[in-house]
Amino acid sequence: MARILVLGAGFAGLWAALGAARKRDEIGARAADTEILVVDRNAYHNIRVRNYEVDLGDVALPLKDLLDPVGVGHMVAEVAAIDPATRAVTIKTSAGAEVLSYDRLVLTTGSELVRPAISGLAAHGFDVDTYEAAMRLDAHLAALGNEPPSEARASIAVVGAGFTGIEVATEMPAKLAHAGITGDHRVILIDPNPVVGATFGAHGRPVINEALATLGVETRLNVRVSAVGADSITLDSGEIIPTKTVVWCAGMRASPLAASLPARRDALGRIEVDHTMRVEGLADVFAAGDVAACLIDGEHPTVMSCQFARPMGRFAGHNVVADLFGEKLLQLNIDWYVTVLDLGAWGALYTTGWDREVHTTGAAAKLTKQTINQQRIYPPRNGDRAALLAAAAPTIQTAPPTRK
Repeated sequence: MARILVLGAGFAGLWAALGAARKRDEIGARAADTEILVVDRNAYHNIRVRNYEVDLGDVALPLKDLLDPVGVGHMVAEVAAIDPATRAVTIKTSAGAEVLSYDRLVLTTGSELVRPAISGLAAHGFDVDTYEAAMRLDAHLAALGNEPPSEARASIAVVGAGFTGIEVATEMPAKLAHAGITGDHRVILIDPNPVVGATFGAHGRPVINEALATLGVETRLNVRVSAVGADSITLDSGEIIPTKTVVWCAGMRASPLAASLPARRDALGRIEVDHTMRVEGLADVFAAGDVAACLIDGEHPTVMSCQFARPMGRFAGHNVVADLFGEKLLQLNIDWYVTVLDLGAWGALYTTGWDREVHTTGAAAKLTKQTINQQRIYPPRNGDRAALLAAAAPTIQTAPPTRK
């Protein structure tokens, strides 16, 4: 029996597994005995881009509900090592180490938050990089809601004024209210760059700044964090901000597993793949999502986002089965790019193109963001095999429409 091993069950991994199941089903009898096995440290698929939100009640979807109906196996384990020379993967489960062989591999272990060696960050910092981390932050805020009022209790420091940091900061007033922290509070957004949202360019930054001002979010720019304590954060400017909550959102890097493969990698540690999602120089290995980089339109590399991870996963899944059975592989090319940035109660910012021209803002953009977060990025939830396979077709969605 041939085995296709999918490492990771995030956006790319889930859709790679479903895409492989769809192609296996399409090929029919020749592929019927092919095993598709997903390995992830969790038994659920995390709708990761929603981890900043107030309501985290529907962001961890059990893998059994999504993979069992289409005959895809899954197991909870940490991936320890990949050996492409012997086509073997070492994993660690609660029972100990185990070696899994494969005929084809799809690496979709995603990205992880960069955590520098700043004094106190590991002990006192929070983040929203994973569902587990987001739940830890929510539990912390709930506990603060039961403490006596103080400046440190009511002050939140968000480090990193990129996409995630902005969304965390602008949603934080609602999260504080949900935690029972009412009255005066401070949300301070900290970044070493001279502007907030540096990658949004001159078009989007005025919109972001307007939202921050309306929501009362303070900024500290051109500064770095020197230390994080249980009751404060110290900046290299010398300022000490009383706070019991430091949320770290400063930078992402590809999964360390990417470094274990003999392949070219970019500055973010991502493995370079061609338009079929095959890893350059490794015939039996495909990669997709945040761990991979592809010049998606022939000029621009993919961005770490579900916008690219989902189609990359679908094409990787289709192609890994097609490759195994000698069929033609499909090329993934995406000629559009958008961003929809949540700005909390103020609304949202919807930009188009690689230069991020402003498309819509405020309430109209917020409706688009809600459609994306609550509908567009979800797999079918009814356990229907046909619906799951149909959703995994190697096609490219059009840009999200403006909602009114």
